[in-house]
Amino acid sequence: MQISKESTKASTKEGHRVPQVTFPIRVNNEWQKVTTDNLFKGKTVVLFALPGAYTPTCSSTHLPRYNELASVFKDNGVDSIVCLSVNDPFVMNSWQEDQKADQVYFLPDGNGAFTEGMGMLVDKAELGFGKRSWRYSMLVKDGVIEKMFIEPDLPGDPFKVSDADTMLNYINPNANLPARVTLFSKPGCPHCARARNQLMQRGFRFEDIELGTHGVSYSSLQAVTGRGTTPQVFIDGKHIGGADDLEAWLAQR
Repeated sequence: MQISKESTKASTKEGHRVPQVTFPIRVNNEWQKVTTDNLFKGKTVVLFALPGAYTPTCSSTHLPRYNELASVFKDNGVDSIVCLSVNDPFVMNSWQEDQKADQVYFLPDGNGAFTEGMGMLVDKAELGFGKRSWRYSMLVKDGVIEKMFIEPDLPGDPFKVSDADTMLNYINPNANLPARVTLFSKPGCPHCARARNQLMQRGFRFEDIELGTHGVSYSSLQAVTGRGTTPQVFIDGKHIGGADDLEAWLAQR
């Protein structure tokens, strides 16, 4: 089964209500049910759908940026951000924990009922995935779809229009974006703890790349930062330096 997107208008559901579906979910190790109305009624919701948990583009780019911009979406009238995939609740809960994506609601469409109702169910049997969701995003107001960004029908896994920045630009082209902050640290480092505290006190959200995890080593630190000590802080791609350098940089702001 393949959806044709010769023109994205052919598949859009703009102006339509979202499908009425009941989703089995897992909360605190217990089965519960959540309905479409629970998620969308009386709310402004951004939903983005992707082919699968733990897959490369989904884990490295699609999901993280929505989580990163969650507070900006909220400031611009969005009540919640929903990540949907045709995966079971156990996989989705595990992926959320692994990604530390606490600003996004993970919705397991395990049976593909919602995705099929959206006309976005595609056959990825050649990859051993079975039926999955096409990649798209949409803005939903009180259950009615106002805007959809559907990826073009191209080979592979296209990711051109369903990203968080495109959606935010539609909602408010003049939205203030948060600084992108990366902290390289190591366990037990008091200066790293000082840098973390400084960033948190000033309200910065940041990724914390800890040496010794996920294959990150001192060699990685040296290659990226040109330094051999921790912490090392980057803000919007600019190398700030260690804890003292960060303190000086913040004092000028």
